[in-house]
Amino acid sequence: MGIFDNLFKRSDSKTGGSTSGSKVAGSKGVDIEARFERLRSAISGTMSNFYVAKDRVHGDRIVGVKLCDMEKVEFFESRFKGLKKPSEGEIAIQLNHPNIVKTFEYGTSNKGQQFLVMEFIDGPGLQQLIMEREEEKLRGRRLSMIVQMAEALLYVHRKEFIHRDICPRNYMASADLETIKMIDFGLTLPATRAFMAPGNRTGTPLYMSPEIVRRRATDHRVDIFSFAVTCYHLITFELPWQMSDTTGRAALHHDTSPPRDIMELCPHLDRNLGAAIMHAMIANPDQRTQDMETFLRQIRTVKISP
Repeated sequence: MGIFDNLFKRSDSKTGGSTSGSKVAGSKGVDIEARFERLRSAISGTMSNFYVAKDRVHGDRIVGVKLCDMEKVEFFESRFKGLKKPSEGEIAIQLNHPNIVKTFEYGTSNKGQQFLVMEFIDGPGLQQLIMEREEEKLRGRRLSMIVQMAEALLYVHRKEFIHRDICPRNYMASADLETIKMIDFGLTLPATRAFMAPGNRTGTPLYMSPEIVRRRATDHRVDIFSFAVTCYHLITFELPWQMSDTTGRAALHHDTSPPRDIMELCPHLDRNLGAAIMHAMIANPDQRTQDMETFLRQIRTVKISP
């Protein structure tokens, strides 16, 4: 097998949403088809299917329903046998932050399939905005987006988790682009020594830190690297390493060649913001920005949004 055979690539488009409701964790044997009326076709990801639905139990509330592919989930979680790894639902339901998609409920369907019920965010994904180069929509909004994205990641780290798949696909925007929220905790792990041991290479390759690529010990700084690459992509519509290879092998360049300085592509960008992004992308984690508090402090003086 090649060294990237086990990388998980995530679906390019996902949907989440804004509504209120109570948390009902650990439901058992739910009849998904009877309870939820599907409104939009399912989106197939590597480890799950996602669709928008009416929740008949909660007054036809519009929600996102995520159905996990149990064979793939079990394969991923088999890496952590004996460690009592929390499920995605157990992690997601703990996260209560304005810039993180709210999980209302998680459990098991009557077909033995894990599911999550989440708020529905009626807006575009960050991936879509970048891939379609929506400059007119993004102009003047990027700084606010970056701050919100950073605050969500800071919260996840303070809850002692590592997201492990920070990339544009895992942020959703509201329809007016005023709010952005982090989604998808399928690869998230507790920030404890056992879960940070070398060997677990999962994530989205083009945003992946060298520690993951090289199967080294990891910590929350892997998210900081991926966050910086995401910010760079949001601002420039380009990736820091220009290459035709978009497979996992491209991630091998993340510690063998320097990234292109963001100021070369955007010379009018606030230099404090540019420097903060480039410093968070340093290949050596000991030289990289050490925490999201530091990143937010570094960009506090930025006034003009790119």
